[in-house]
Amino acid sequence: MNEQHNYSLIVKWTGNTGTGTSGYKEFERNHSIHIDNKVEIWGSSDPAFRGDKTKHNPEDLLLASITSCHMLWYLHLCAVAGIIITDYIDHATAIMIETANGGGKFTEATLNPIATVTDISMMKKANELHKKANELCFIANSLNFPVYHNPVCKVKEG
Repeated sequence: MNEQHNYSLIVKWTGNTGTGTSGYKEFERNHSIHIDNKVEIWGSSDPAFRGDKTKHNPEDLLLASITSCHMLWYLHLCAVAGIIITDYIDHATAIMIETANGGGKFTEATLNPIATVTDISMMKKANELHKKANELCFIANSLNFPVYHNPVCKVKEG
């Protein structure tokens, strides 16, 4: 099955303060992301790069993409395997290093998912499915850095 999926969006710079890019400190890094029939996302650069700390930045969105793609595959695999997940949360982290030429790159991401199952007999398989989710994740398969996993599985109380 080699189906092609196409994605499109519009990114619009909203940071012209009147003089455009006449100087490094003369413009804001603010922008908006528009995708048909979806809520607009207001973005900026990371505050370390003169961005607005109240807006999403590309680095945050990359980590969110990795984490949410993994979660969606994981929940799918659990449903197919008959494992009932009642709660899922991930406190994900990533490391990006700046390079000598002023650019940078991510060197790793670490997912720390905590999944809650309804029965203790589901825990072993629930933990194992994180590996399969990583193998199937569209985003993880597109990266040139490792994505590590520290899964925790809990049993629903009461």
